[in-house]
Amino acid sequence: MNEKEIAELRRRFKPEKSNITHIRGCYVNESGEMVSQFDQSIGLMTQDESEHFLSILKRTLSGTLGKNLMDIVFSTKQVIQGEEHKLLMALRNSALQDEEAVQAFFQRVRQSLTLEGNYLILLAHDRYDVPFRARDGEDQPDASGEVFNYILCSICPVRATKPALSYYAHENEFHSRQIDWLVAPPALGFLFPAFDDRSTNLYGALYYSKDGADIHSSFVETVFRTEPPMPAAAQRETFQTVLSDALEEECSLEVVQTVQQHLCAMMEEHKANHETEPLTVSKGAVRRVLESCGVSGERAAAFESGYDARFGGDTGLSPRNLVDSKRLEVSAPDVSVRVSADRGDLVETRVINGVRYILIRADGDVEVNGVPVHIS
Repeated sequence: MNEKEIAELRRRFKPEKSNITHIRGCYVNESGEMVSQFDQSIGLMTQDESEHFLSILKRTLSGTLGKNLMDIVFSTKQVIQGEEHKLLMALRNSALQDEEAVQAFFQRVRQSLTLEGNYLILLAHDRYDVPFRARDGEDQPDASGEVFNYILCSICPVRATKPALSYYAHENEFHSRQIDWLVAPPALGFLFPAFDDRSTNLYGALYYSKDGADIHSSFVETVFRTEPPMPAAAQRETFQTVLSDALEEECSLEVVQTVQQHLCAMMEEHKANHETEPLTVSKGAVRRVLESCGVSGERAAAFESGYDARFGGDTGLSPRNLVDSKRLEVSAPDVSVRVSADRGDLVETRVINGVRYILIRADGDVEVNGVPVHIS
């Protein structure tokens, strides 16, 4: 799925636009026990309540593609005979009315997920009459292309408030406020099936994780029976390791700067061109950058081999997961230097009288602990 397709679905989560008629829920305590369940009709809720529920569900379609939002791909065998896919289809096709399927799903989540404290599982079903889109990009609501029939799951921590003094307006007095339990924004969730090319894709799902470093792999393995995507933080760390191990003594400041600058330029161009498809970079593109700044063919080939081993030869990675587009950081024991990503020219490395140095050009005012100092 791309950003436009996700944004199109996000716009539906308003009472006047959504076809969600009811929400199934399961409240799980910190011991993993199901405390209660509910099936609430949207039509019987107050406007505030329905807006709160829809706002929570909407958050499951937020964040950055490749970091918070990740594609889940099912194999043909799974779609034909996989129990996990069959369960998701039962939830979708029954509009959450298949009680056996709902209970089996709640149990599967409860057994696979470890969250600190209590949490709430929310399930919603929606039918989206997808408007036909003309060549000029304008929607034609009266000319529907298809009905996108899908479910959305949001899993939200439930946290206790702290005792405090609170103002009671009707009494014009302050009194102690007791501990209450509040539903926090989703920690994880998913959309099934995927909405690819504005159409139903039963071979995919869109997975959400609020924390890009911890994607709750056991949940992915249990609910989808697929290999969990590599978290964004792990992608960056692995990429850095592959680069360092492959280039060895050829891994200089200039080479790392060039790779960062190239990836940042790709992101800027992608943004400026308003591209809808997610941006990815291949191993071949990185190899060409390495060779352009003088890395030997042997070391460049070693990078490709390391990439294949750690990511897979055909895997494209999101540049935003590999480098920091806002800053360049040079560190050594007891010292760390940070500059804007576009001002890497201020930093260089040099060997003087056999001693290695990090040199920083000091343009403009210089301060030490907030005190202006003069350099002479």
